[in-house]
Amino acid sequence: MDWLKKLPNSVRSASGLEWTLWRKLPLIFLVGTALPLAAAVALHVATDVQSAADARWLQTMDFVVAGVVVFHWSAVLTTAIGCVVVMLMKGPAYVADGMEVSHSDKPRSIAEDQEP
Repeated sequence: MDWLKKLPNSVRSASGLEWTLWRKLPLIFLVGTALPLAAAVALHVATDVQSAADARWLQTMDFVVAGVVVFHWSAVLTTAIGCVVVMLMKGPAYVADGMEVSHSDKPRSIAEDQEP
């Protein structure tokens, strides 16, 4: 069984923003991860923990940084999925199901459907 047979004379659409964005996603992923982590490291270096309140605030900032990083990762993953979907939809046409429908060129009338 051959899956995804290309339709004859199908034309690919011109590529657009999806390829530009697809190529930049690794850089976006790395920068979006490195900046919050660098901010967390800077907070740990700059903060002199002298009380429980300071330690609690620093730990809260760690949680905020973790949340920002995970949110960024999910946004990049969602964007990557969207790019792949657009790339596939702009590609050549494929046959998904080549089954013949018995009445495709001659639809049955309502009167024929009602007869026993």
